[in-house]
Amino acid sequence: MSSHPLIAAAAELRQSLDGLTFGAPVSHVYQPLDYAWECHSRYLERFASTRKKVLFLGMNPGPNGMAQTGVPFGEIAAVRDWMGLEMPIGQPPQPHPKRPIQGFSCPKSEVSGRRLWGLFAQHFPRADDFFRDHFVANYCPLVWMSTTGANITPDKISAAEMRPVEEACLNHLRQVIAALKPQFLIGVGAFAEQRLRLAAPDFAGTIGKILHPSPASPAANRDWAGTAQKQLIETGAWPASLIF
Repeated sequence: MSSHPLIAAAAELRQSLDGLTFGAPVSHVYQPLDYAWECHSRYLERFASTRKKVLFLGMNPGPNGMAQTGVPFGEIAAVRDWMGLEMPIGQPPQPHPKRPIQGFSCPKSEVSGRRLWGLFAQHFPRADDFFRDHFVANYCPLVWMSTTGANITPDKISAAEMRPVEEACLNHLRQVIAALKPQFLIGVGAFAEQRLRLAAPDFAGTIGKILHPSPASPAANRDWAGTAQKQLIETGAWPASLIF
């Protein structure tokens, strides 16, 4: 067991989720904490070893982001060029033929990750400067896919099948909050904000959200960065002076 609290917590989460099964419409499940563990643990080791002011929380991996790199919202260019992380990525036990894991060779862009990390890189050209006070985590590390390869979000899976997932993920989220001791908990989207409130009902700081950067959201496609910046200022997570 690692002495790093978040690496140990992630290992516990991975073990808790191994072996779970899901019925239709789910046909395949990817667990990046297994086949992309080295990159995920390196992300934690490098960027989650100190107390943070702001914790951002996403929902679960995107097929071209964390599913490929092991890093939340893991747009390949951001992880490789901005964070300086790049290493071989393994394979899930049963790859979906329409969702290959190509790691850092994946030619597709994770739009949500490109928008999120792009905003942070705009204000913090050096990743270390961003991670000095901020960290980005995902609530659940599982990727669910249908027979067609379509991404299935947690809210589309039966409550009974999600119960052990929710229990493990909420426990992990509490460990992340306890380790990082943030002043602000910011959900990337409403689902993540709800999970933050469930995990930390007595949180002494501020819990809020920003618009999810998914291209499936018409609002996100209009001016996601501008909206997110305004929301961060309104919650107090970012000072108005940071915006230029």
